[in-house]
Amino acid sequence: MRILCTNDDGIHATGLAVLEKIARTFSDDVWVIAPEEEKSGASRALTLTAPIRVRKVSDKRFAVSGTPTDCVLLGVEHLIEGAAPDLVLSGVNRGQNIAEDVTFSGTIAAAMQGMQLGIRAIALSQARGFRGEEAAIPWETAETYGPGIVGKLLEVGWPKDVLININFPDVPPDEVKEVETTIQGVRDQHVIYADKRTDPRGGAYFWLGFRGKLSNPPEGTDLRAIYDGRISVTPLHIDLTHMETVHKLKGVLGGAPPKSG
Repeated sequence: MRILCTNDDGIHATGLAVLEKIARTFSDDVWVIAPEEEKSGASRALTLTAPIRVRKVSDKRFAVSGTPTDCVLLGVEHLIEGAAPDLVLSGVNRGQNIAEDVTFSGTIAAAMQGMQLGIRAIALSQARGFRGEEAAIPWETAETYGPGIVGKLLEVGWPKDVLININFPDVPPDEVKEVETTIQGVRDQHVIYADKRTDPRGGAYFWLGFRGKLSNPPEGTDLRAIYDGRISVTPLHIDLTHMETVHKLKGVLGGAPPKSG
């Protein structure tokens, strides 16, 4: 099996080293192609207005000046010698990618690009901050449970137009309660904010951050699973169409009924 590992935290990220360990439990043919610098929050951005530079770090290991999506695209089309990868693994992200986070996550975007190219893809994220900002990130949780979950997923398979989003809770391995298949949740709290600051010359600038507010999500969601110390496994797909509204608007604006399949 040929595996492409990438992330949005950058080529030197601890989570990428954890991801590579997970990948090597399945294959020795592992390629690491990741951003030169952190690209968190890049979503599916492509680098369209500047050249993309590639630095070969070592054998089968490259740092790319662009986004996570750029990394997968260049990896599959130019950097990986011979056959395309059989699997794209993205992460392990420094922080959870749950609920609406998935829409701006570079980790999810890299997996989505793999899926778009016809390659099975899994995004992995290690939750943090639930035990306080000073608590160490429990990378050993992802490293301990990652191989078993990825292995089971590869065994049972999933549709070609789906990527798998795995989130590990912010607890040590021995405190993980179980693995749960979940749906994408929705927060009832607004957690992103812009902090206005002043530079030494008196100019204003802004720094985006996250408030540590917990919502009250229902059972079965990725949010609830992570809050309660369970590993969340969520199948995601790229179709954002809201079918109920499609059918409603067709009755008003017209249009042929959508084809099934």
